[in-house]
Amino acid sequence: MANTPQARKRARQAETRRQRNAGQRSALRTAIKKVIAAVESGDVESAKTAYSDAVPVIDGAVSKGQIHRNKAARHKSRLNSRVKALTVAA
Repeated sequence: MANTPQARKRARQAETRRQRNAGQRSALRTAIKKVIAAVESGDVESAKTAYSDAVPVIDGAVSKGQIHRNKAARHKSRLNSRVKALTVAA
């Protein structure tokens, strides 16, 4: 357990940040899953809408240091490829 005042403060800060990071990470995963679910349902419009909603969430995770920019680019590219394939198939 933290004994010094600064160690206690750092423990409080770490817990606050951990909870905030967990929420942001959950929002990121949810946004990605919504796009995948929309693509698998076969609805082109909902897939496009879900993708356009997911892109700012992914970019926000990069700006907050949650994920690396290359990982964000990879997610966006793969999701966009799935949406485009659905559009072509329809």
